[in-house]
Amino acid sequence: MGEIVNLRQARKRREREREALAAAENRAAFGVTKAERRKTEAERDKASRTLDAHRIDPPDDP
Repeated sequence: MGEIVNLRQARKRREREREALAAAENRAAFGVTKAERRKTEAERDKASRTLDAHRIDPPDDP
């Protein structure tokens, strides 16, 4: 015989788990301070500029 399950409790448990997952995603997306966002963006820009500065372009001999 199977286990007896209270459907109301199972529904509420499932909803709580969904909300916890959404909260974790929001913390990851919006839980960064403005200073941290600016620092990350500055580091990304600097890395891009450094990479572009070291690029070797092919000669333009037609």
